[in-house]
Amino acid sequence: MSESNPSAQHFLDLIKKSRRGKFKIYIGMSAGVGKTYRMLQEAHTLLRNGIDVKIGYIETHNRKETHDLLDGLPVIPRRKLFYKGKELEELDMPAVIGLRPEIVIVDELAHTNIEGSKNEKRWQDVMEILDAGINVISAVNIQHIESLNEEVKQITGVEVRERIPDSVLAAADEVVNIDLTADELITRLKEGRIYRQDKIQTALTNFFRSDHILQLRELALKEVASQVERKVDTEVPKPTAQRREKFLACISSNEITAKHVIRKTARLASYYNSKWLLLYVQTPAESRDRIPLDKQRHLINNFKLATEMGAEIIRVSSSNVSRAIIETAEQRQVTTICIGKPHITLIRVILATNLFNNLLKKLTSSDIDLVILS
Repeated sequence: MSESNPSAQHFLDLIKKSRRGKFKIYIGMSAGVGKTYRMLQEAHTLLRNGIDVKIGYIETHNRKETHDLLDGLPVIPRRKLFYKGKELEELDMPAVIGLRPEIVIVDELAHTNIEGSKNEKRWQDVMEILDAGINVISAVNIQHIESLNEEVKQITGVEVRERIPDSVLAAADEVVNIDLTADELITRLKEGRIYRQDKIQTALTNFFRSDHILQLRELALKEVASQVERKVDTEVPKPTAQRREKFLACISSNEITAKHVIRKTARLASYYNSKWLLLYVQTPAESRDRIPLDKQRHLINNFKLATEMGAEIIRVSSSNVSRAIIETAEQRQVTTICIGKPHITLIRVILATNLFNNLLKKLTSSDIDLVILS
């Protein structure tokens, strides 16, 4: 579709959107708040109202009250796969698409599929099901959201390995928070309604500490509030035109700094419901024949991370980093440039100061903002 015909493109986008399935996500601050239980309750309500709803994948974790709710619900058999000598089960995505229920329940959105599956992640399966025009109800914990990975690690001391891109949450038509107080959640844990007895004490002294739960609860509440704000921005007509934000994240080949910049810029873009770009300026010292293999690998991984989180990747070659950043920002009509704080060594401070000075000098005559991310 030609870019010179925006009204036709808009109409095509509306058609595609109308054909796509609706997507509802239950989100919680941790395991045990009742996301799966709530999904199964909703399935029973839908079934009583004559809706063709089926269970694609549910993980009850052997919780009796949750498991009992499966009675009377139509379940699509799971796909069996052999991995390392064991028979394991996965969501049977082709079976779901073949049966075409009105609504399918798919638990554990952040789950990593077994080797041999079509997609690496379950959220990718869900996207295909939605594209097939089937409505999906799913669930995820707040600690599995990619851009919150570092915040969750700081709170709990645990790095969560299974994560979903923020774009998956942004694609949801409805996000519902399943909320409990810290005391209610700890009581459920002590009663054995979340984990087996032999795991309770370890959970109480680690992840399920009251201060951890409160902070995770705050993250969950903020995330759902942010989703509501985005829906208001996109669906409620505005009386006057507002400035449309566009963020440009600038990274180097430094893996850790780049990840910070990517995740924090993704959060900003998510908050403002705006587009964002990732820029890597390749200097002569890091040309294809001179860049070390480990740095090249870090760059590829960071490009992949940014793409999953909704960024457009821009890669330019230049010996003048600040000029390349400004030129890219002006060409792509960027409103905010995001860069990382340099590591504190004397030579880096000198180099970084020159970079910042050049950027600031060039930005004084424009409307582009500069954000330095810690």
